[in-house]
Amino acid sequence: MTATGLNSLSRGAAVVRVSQSDIEARLKAATERWKPDLLDLSHAIHADPELGGQEFRAVKRIRRLLHAAGFRFDDRQPLQPTAFSARLGTGDLVVALCVEYDALPAIGHACGHNVNAASAVGAALALAAVADELGITVKVLGTPAEETTGGKVDLIAEGFFDDVSLAMMAHAAAKDVVGGSSLAMSMWDVLFEGRPAHAAAAPMEGVNALDALVVAQTAVALARQQLPIGSIISLIVTEGGSAVNVIPERARASIEMRAPSIEKLRIIQDKVRRCLEAGAHASGCTLDVTPAGNDYAELRQDPFLSDAYRAAMTAIGRDVVFNSEPVASTDMGNVSQLVPTIHPMVGYDVRGAAHHTAEFAAFGASAGADKAVLDGSYGLAAAACAGALDPEERGRLLARARH
Repeated sequence: MTATGLNSLSRGAAVVRVSQSDIEARLKAATERWKPDLLDLSHAIHADPELGGQEFRAVKRIRRLLHAAGFRFDDRQPLQPTAFSARLGTGDLVVALCVEYDALPAIGHACGHNVNAASAVGAALALAAVADELGITVKVLGTPAEETTGGKVDLIAEGFFDDVSLAMMAHAAAKDVVGGSSLAMSMWDVLFEGRPAHAAAAPMEGVNALDALVVAQTAVALARQQLPIGSIISLIVTEGGSAVNVIPERARASIEMRAPSIEKLRIIQDKVRRCLEAGAHASGCTLDVTPAGNDYAELRQDPFLSDAYRAAMTAIGRDVVFNSEPVASTDMGNVSQLVPTIHPMVGYDVRGAAHHTAEFAAFGASAGADKAVLDGSYGLAAAACAGALDPEERGRLLARARH
């Protein structure tokens, strides 16, 4: 930025002079203009929670709002029925806003994805007001099933991030944080199958699937000491037999593995698989391991965009803490491995409630959550504009795009 507060963007032979203050004013005006629609969207999604892969009503609401704002939906759409791709503008710098809208079973929007969705859409609407002046294309990606299978990973595989220069979204939280990482994560469904028999009359004729699971679970417990620092393994038994006097012919478990990085996650996966195989070998059972969704990589937040977001939020009165510690897991981590990304936490008062609780969900349509939607919309849009206006950063972002 020059001392005069102006920046220059080349448009072929023409040079367009853009004032940062003017851009900021237009972002705020656009956010204010769309405020009723954004809050209606947040409240509607909050009141009508849908599980991952089933978010048809949320998507319909979002598509209707984007269409009203002049966004066009790409000719090629994602294979997932509750994913979508829309855009506005024709600039070479493609800014992707990732929209999450899935809820949790029984407790609804206990992770605040209604706030996530509305703030991402709000950022897209704000950026639409300055897209031509900044030479950007605003791309809105509907990304379902973050809580389960990881819709963003599927969108990556289908090529919907190939033209993206930077990606962003904000996440509901109890306080404002930027710069944080996340844990790489993988989930497996495990099935051991043996042979049933009468537990008293002919136990020797059976092959005990529950024995296989007990051996595997014990082996996993013993292996924890040799795992990379920061590793987490969680295991629950989901089926362990049908009657006490019958040798269990089938045993099922769910295993969740987390690690500081995708490379360390692979180490855990290898060890856990060998523990499962040990149970099968010791008992004589068969083993089937099925991934329960996509593997999540760790989140890497872009330093420049993080600083720009923090500056914008500070300017409107938010106290944004920088913290690089990993928090939970997200498929936005996979996006961040490909393109410069931010995934800040936008805070509001939840009276000490933790994510993934009914208590947290209760505050999702509060006045504080509404303010988080609007402030998050502005902060994300302002961070994208900072990248577009800075010649060096714009060049870096364009160079990183996977054209």
